[in-house]
Amino acid sequence: MYPLRRNRRLRTSEAIRGLVRETIITPNDFLVPLFVVEGKGVKAEIASMPSYFRYSLDLLEQEVKELWNLGLKSVLLFVKVPDNLKDNQGKEALNPDGLMQRAIKTVKNVCPEMLVMTDVALDPYSVYGHDGIIENGVIVNDITIDFLAEMSVSHAQAGANFVAPSDMMDGRILSIREALEDEGFTDTGIMSYSAKYASAFYGPFRDALDSAPVDMVNIPKDKKTYQMDPSNRFEAIRETEMDIDEGADIVMVKPGLCYLDIVREIKNEVDVPVAVYQVSGEYAMLKAAAEKGWLDHDAVMMEQVTAIKRAGADIIASYFAKDIVKLIS
Repeated sequence: MYPLRRNRRLRTSEAIRGLVRETIITPNDFLVPLFVVEGKGVKAEIASMPSYFRYSLDLLEQEVKELWNLGLKSVLLFVKVPDNLKDNQGKEALNPDGLMQRAIKTVKNVCPEMLVMTDVALDPYSVYGHDGIIENGVIVNDITIDFLAEMSVSHAQAGANFVAPSDMMDGRILSIREALEDEGFTDTGIMSYSAKYASAFYGPFRDALDSAPVDMVNIPKDKKTYQMDPSNRFEAIRETEMDIDEGADIVMVKPGLCYLDIVREIKNEVDVPVAVYQVSGEYAMLKAAAEKGWLDHDAVMMEQVTAIKRAGADIIASYFAKDIVKLIS
């Protein structure tokens, strides 16, 4: 008696494997994070993120053109703010001639069809490295969200297609949505970092922007009072559903690989696109292991992003985006 069904028949060649493959990676899956700095002619490698760079505005133009030519059509902008412009309120974030505002205009001038999303949070502008305004040693919620709403309007005025609040303050999506509507930016979308965990994987990113919390008396030493506890699952669903009710167009889970169960849970529950951020620590670990010869860089890279998409991600923010697109093309 032979088995009537042999599952291996569908694995016998690359042709048949490709024909029945369930999860396909394409350039349209990716949102490309870009780090922007002041200066001219600057393309500075980030020490803890090998082969990833901070760009001055003139070289940002070249990078954006290359991304577009590769079929990568969406970017997520972050800025490294000079120390002399940082304070507790993040006032520089509202400067119409600030680095973020100029970066948005740079991308739109060189590539008008590029989708531009912007980071909305205070940590790059904060002298304390926190995502909110601090009073008496506490990150205050409601004052912060009023400021984040103003920041979002400023980004929209500069030409951003989507704002991406990454702060995890309560109620900020509603405040941002109302502020955008009041100013006539009805088509400006919101991608909310809805389930952002207090993860140990963010270290290289904080190096890239010099935005780690400072170690000072009466200043919180971490972000655990506003980012989520990695032990929690149902809380992620509550946070995400609240953000959708408040007006989020896209929701995000961050980080990626350690939270794929959360991605699937949320994907099963909501009817809006789900993004996943494959964060700097995930990138740095693979780069380090590959440099040691311990892992096949490209094979593991593709396995990771395939797992993220298979788990339910509609959008993947990834530092590997260029590498992946070059590989698959």
